[in-house]
Amino acid sequence: MANKGAGGFTAQIKDKLIQQALARKLQQVERQADNPSPITSAAIPEQFYRFHLQPGYQQLRIMNDGAARMGIGNPFFKLHEGIAGATTSIGGKIFLNYASYNYLGLSGHAAVADAAKQAIDTYGTSVSASRPVSGERPVHHELEYALAEAYGVDDAIVFVSGHATNVTTIGYLLGPRDLVVHDEFIHNSALQGIVLSGARRLSFPHNDSRALDNLLAEQRRHFERVLIVVEGIYSMDGDSPDLPRFIEIKQRHHAWLMVDEAHSFGVMGKNGLGIREHCGVQGRDVDIWMGTLSKALAGCGGYIAGETALVEHLKFLAPGFLYSVGMSPPVAAASLAALRCLLREPERVRTLQARGQQFLQLARAAGIDTGTSSGLAVIPAIVGSSLKAARLSAALYRHGINAQPILYPAVPEKSARLRFFMSCEHTEAHIRHTVQVVAQELKQL
Repeated sequence: MANKGAGGFTAQIKDKLIQQALARKLQQVERQADNPSPITSAAIPEQFYRFHLQPGYQQLRIMNDGAARMGIGNPFFKLHEGIAGATTSIGGKIFLNYASYNYLGLSGHAAVADAAKQAIDTYGTSVSASRPVSGERPVHHELEYALAEAYGVDDAIVFVSGHATNVTTIGYLLGPRDLVVHDEFIHNSALQGIVLSGARRLSFPHNDSRALDNLLAEQRRHFERVLIVVEGIYSMDGDSPDLPRFIEIKQRHHAWLMVDEAHSFGVMGKNGLGIREHCGVQGRDVDIWMGTLSKALAGCGGYIAGETALVEHLKFLAPGFLYSVGMSPPVAAASLAALRCLLREPERVRTLQARGQQFLQLARAAGIDTGTSSGLAVIPAIVGSSLKAARLSAALYRHGINAQPILYPAVPEKSARLRFFMSCEHTEAHIRHTVQVVAQELKQL
């Protein structure tokens, strides 16, 4: 017989009632935001000038208070006390770590750290100006040349933020007479760039090249410039597009193709050169290569690689580059050293790929829903509700495993999940133990 708590309700019924109450509260807040009361000359309502009454903050409080009532602690903003790789220290305790992007173990690598230290000694901690004014340093050129060479294209440009790379590039290159067509699961940074550009935005079903082809056949003639945006590895699902097919479509419809390689460069391909190497395409087949320095390349910031005209255009006119301080020398030097280490030690990439495949195969064998993940770097465990995802994360934490929940609205409520980032420094024993614990705890939910 099911255990009953206070009031005679089972734990499952109590959870359902709490979720329904939270949903009603959130709907009420959203309705108030969509239909604000008219402003009169007599008084300005407090919600228009008080931060604690903003709809977004009220939603946050409702979710946090609801989680607290169900005994679920905040899984976010845990304080990591050292280098976060395959393991990490939190509160003086060592955890198996699946919540960091340190795919190749290069953040903390001796050669990478030494390069950053030498850059500080040579250039200081900041270039203290935008690069066009007086912030240009040799390390910027070296990093950009190395990235362009890795992609087999003319040139590259680095930005101080990965998110801002997409925002400023898309926001600057496109305008109101243009169209941006993107995968429905594209990153927020691309969406924000589209809003900034003023271009028309249309999405197509995830990785569905036929739907994209049909959409462009219908819409292309109505716009001047058209940009297609996809990702190398999708950060929530761990899967990839059929890149040669997307290249063929963009060529036929005379569009630009932009590939966001935030999670695929350093991960895909025999030598870690990304989806280009994985699919056997030429660098020039894609118009705009975008990536971040904060994952496999152990730094912070983003880059665009492509033909000379694209890069020069951005260097002289893109606001997010022109009006921003140049990349910090130790960050640029660290990413350059990481890239050189990646090229010199491709076995790191192969170990990462092997660990990802091991995790994926064991998880599927244990009945864990891994969605469409290819097992290269990002593997979800889809559990079906935000409540279950938060509880599973907390349960793993008690077992010494750090894996973060991805909750609504970051993903649809029915697709709430834990997300496991692989590292080449995870061992086979780490993977076996983790999957065993996940499967065990899923049965208890």
